[in-house]
Amino acid sequence: MNTLSSQVPSLQGVLSKTRRPARASVLSAILTLAWRAMLKIKHVPFQLFDVLVFPIMMTFMFTYLFGGALAGSTNAYLQWLIPGIVVQTMVFLTVYTGVGLNADITKGLFDRFRSLPIWQPAPIIGALLGDLTRYTLAATVVLIVGFTLGFRPSGGFLGVVAAIALILLFVSSVSWLWIIVGMLVKTPESVMTTSMLLLFPMTFVSNIFVDPKTMPGWMQTVVSLNPVTHLTDASRGLMQGNVTSGDVYWVLIAAAIVTAVFAPIAMRMYYRER
Repeated sequence: MNTLSSQVPSLQGVLSKTRRPARASVLSAILTLAWRAMLKIKHVPFQLFDVLVFPIMMTFMFTYLFGGALAGSTNAYLQWLIPGIVVQTMVFLTVYTGVGLNADITKGLFDRFRSLPIWQPAPIIGALLGDLTRYTLAATVVLIVGFTLGFRPSGGFLGVVAAIALILLFVSSVSWLWIIVGMLVKTPESVMTTSMLLLFPMTFVSNIFVDPKTMPGWMQTVVSLNPVTHLTDASRGLMQGNVTSGDVYWVLIAAAIVTAVFAPIAMRMYYRER
């Protein structure tokens, strides 16, 4: 009996004597998961296409195929198009918030995050923060291409920065919708398919590419009710130095309403999923 007892390690010997690591802070967890969201661009080539190739392709295609017919010259059309392409590109990229969340749920990473001793909303907030960096990168790509082709914003550097900040505020509110969709559908592909039903009408039935004054009266009414139209007007105004406060207020109110409606629903579904 004594021999058997001597062969069994004591409880004190089995337990680690090192101090238990401190729990990750809220900020640390958010920044770590934000960095993870940014790394997805590197490992998922299709996302890199949407961030880099798609905006360049749209800029060249509309400028040189339609610019002369719509504005008289490609240079004149560039001044109209580039702020709108920035808006379209960033609005389109919002869907990847839902795609990423759905992929985490499908692969079981969602459950792993749940088991970690971190602030539980950190995966959602971190993904949103990482996506803001993705949106900024895409906007920078469009602007560099625009500057190369001849885009000259009269509002200067501060006007461009203010326009990007306003767009980021709006698209961050739209991202909450895709978080909801990401938790409702079964696959990431379904999130992408669902997004096309909303994003294409939002961006093309607007003033991104064409002045609404050339449209029929009923279509002008539809376009004027589209929040992307007001976002594009505000962005153009900020970049060109002739912004009207009404457009900016409209965007701020729309972003606040979208966030107030969809963010609580998304977080409720997130906790229910847990």
